[in-house]
Amino acid sequence: MLIREADAQDWPAIWPFFHRIIAAGETFTYPIDLSQEQGRDWWLLTAPNRTVVAVDEAGTVLGTAKMNRNHMGNGSHIASASYLVDPAHSGQGVGRALCEYTLEWARAAGFRAMQFNAVVESNVHAVGLYRSLGFEVLGTLPEGFRHPTRGYVGLHIMHRAL
Repeated sequence: MLIREADAQDWPAIWPFFHRIIAAGETFTYPIDLSQEQGRDWWLLTAPNRTVVAVDEAGTVLGTAKMNRNHMGNGSHIASASYLVDPAHSGQGVGRALCEYTLEWARAAGFRAMQFNAVVESNVHAVGLYRSLGFEVLGTLPEGFRHPTRGYVGLHIMHRAL
């Protein structure tokens, strides 16, 4: 697996699984009716922020991550990131590789920590992955997310020093 910078030519490969995951409404706080253009503008970030794709030997996009500063000004030393793995390639280490990549990017860019603002508590695979990489739940916003089948569930704020 290779992780490389994403560009506009990658969007047609990202969009199908991006749309599937967002429209399911189970893991992201994005509007579930996000258009392809809105999704592209929200996901494909410009410098100094970054968006990457994980690809296999054939160049197939397996997943993607975007990484950015979490806040501006005096809070700009804290990074954040988001991840999407094509469900056809889940369980193959793509999410872990992308998360490790973003942590290295944040360290190299001089950030002091990484914070995730809204990890849906019922997304146990993501919570488990982040914990295994040293993230801790700092707090949970009770009923902060309206899950389509589970009702209102909490949103974790997760943090890891770099």
